[in-house]
Amino acid sequence: MKCSRANEIPAYKRIQAAILKRVDVGQLKTGDLVESERKLAKIHGVSLMTARHALASLESEGIVERRGSSGTFVAPPKIHFNKLVSFSEQMAARGLAAASRVLSPIEIYNEQDIAARLELPVTSRLIRIERLRLGAGEPFALETCYLPAEQFGGLLQTGLRRGSLFYTLEHDYGVQLSHADEVIDASIVDHRSARLMGISHQLPLLRIRQVIYSSEDKATAFVLGLYRSDRHNLLIRRYR
Repeated sequence: MKCSRANEIPAYKRIQAAILKRVDVGQLKTGDLVESERKLAKIHGVSLMTARHALASLESEGIVERRGSSGTFVAPPKIHFNKLVSFSEQMAARGLAAASRVLSPIEIYNEQDIAARLELPVTSRLIRIERLRLGAGEPFALETCYLPAEQFGGLLQTGLRRGSLFYTLEHDYGVQLSHADEVIDASIVDHRSARLMGISHQLPLLRIRQVIYSSEDKATAFVLGLYRSDRHNLLIRRYR
């Protein structure tokens, strides 16, 4: 007798899938209490250890969070910085609609440090585009993009209306992106950024300074991102 397809799926994965489905359709929202290990074991007819494994795996993925004796709750959506992808792609991977509010597309001069990062003469004109990045209507990050004005001056008019810097550079300007060098640290948010992101100015942020390179190994954009630390995970794989 052949086993059914459902029975071929490990029991802990079936529990995970059931919880994820409830999150996806909105039955479980951020901050909602998830059933206890004991109750999940009873509902799905599995051992307590299997139910515990299912919740532990969801916790490692940032889907749920355990709060001591209070129980397990749906965690705020998080995105993971594991490869060079746009914010829009990151949010799509989590099933969340991405949006941007363009705050200040302007041309600037005398930004010597940024010009140097882009391997440009220090007197170069730059385009600066500041955007509030939203996921499912909620603020996730405040990003400021700097690009050479000589090459990307048209962005003053469009202001990245499509929302995705990567899409715009690749499809509108024919620039194929390859990799990025990043410097990551923690930063305390200033009052303006806190107001824009709807958070306390005491909340620490994840600050990422990123030089993005084209497939021709040319520095194409410098991005300063301030990311809500409660909605982002940084996963680093280390080899020995």
